[in-house]
Amino acid sequence: MSDAILRRIRPEQFREVILLIVTIGLLAFFATQIPDYFNARSVNRLTTGLAIPLVVAVGQVLVVLTRNIDLSVSSIVGLSAYMVGTMLTRDTGIPPIVAALAAMAIGLVLGVINGLIVAYGGVPAIIATLGTLALYRVALVEFSGARTVTTADLPAWLNDVPSATVASFANYDLRLTVAIALVVAILGQLTLRYLPFGRRLYAIGSNPDAARMAGLPAKRDVFTAFVICGTLSGLAGFMFLVRFGNITVTAAQGLELQVVAAVVVGGVNIFGGSGSMVGALLGVLLIEVLQQSLLRWAGMSEFVKDAILGLLILVAVTADTVILGRLREMWVRVRRRDQARAHEATMTDEGGLAHGA
Repeated sequence: MSDAILRRIRPEQFREVILLIVTIGLLAFFATQIPDYFNARSVNRLTTGLAIPLVVAVGQVLVVLTRNIDLSVSSIVGLSAYMVGTMLTRDTGIPPIVAALAAMAIGLVLGVINGLIVAYGGVPAIIATLGTLALYRVALVEFSGARTVTTADLPAWLNDVPSATVASFANYDLRLTVAIALVVAILGQLTLRYLPFGRRLYAIGSNPDAARMAGLPAKRDVFTAFVICGTLSGLAGFMFLVRFGNITVTAAQGLELQVVAAVVVGGVNIFGGSGSMVGALLGVLLIEVLQQSLLRWAGMSEFVKDAILGLLILVAVTADTVILGRLREMWVRVRRRDQARAHEATMTDEGGLAHGA
């Protein structure tokens, strides 16, 4: 690989470029295998399917950047969807914005619990959130009493939100829920790129000990990442309720695997310190294309879907360890060589000026 390319593109960005190329290739392949693949209905179904996992993935990125992981997101989505759905069946006059804020508040509380256990309790995140994954699901079972929230009992406006659009081009619509997910992803990317909090997450994940020695509020930032992740999972719970209407105790079960796969495949290093929301978006897109296209093309079962997600995680982690590891070494060598040349040029110029004087 030429030095010119390494100067322009960071190693982590190669994953994003490769993901984009692979996704385009898959779309082209399935278009030749599935009749009328790009019709408006199929495209709208694909983009709508992106919304919920993308919102959760944005919160997951913040957590993974700090060398942690939140496996409880699916239970948070399910519990917030059911609790808000139950609330709406009891009072159909509640406006949409209040229902959304209530779901986010539920997610925030659950995220606070995760953050306290991991950041201040010192419990490894994978153990803590695996435990809360089960606890929150049990809380949903106990709260529901095995009853189902049905669309017939929900307010009339809930049936209108899934089809609400903010823009249309020909027969292709940008649905409201998709627009919300994209706004969340953009805000997440701006946070990582421009806000001190976002930059600290990279520092904490790259070297937690050095971050603490430098005086960075590592515990507080890890806690905040879990709180934001929980809050966004609560928002996703509201979106889940809006999309599906009928909510049972198994709502969103398995979503955590899809989200973790999307984040890792999207180039967010599972060992922390590198990644972006753009990569997470591409990861969600790739997985959604695979799931929906394979379902239409080969009648994929749930077991095969989970196997594909597991395979994608293994491939992504291996790529991070082997391929991207070597690219990072090459990138560092090129940067150091350029710095050395710049230093030599500066010394030469200063020497020439001194000699001329």
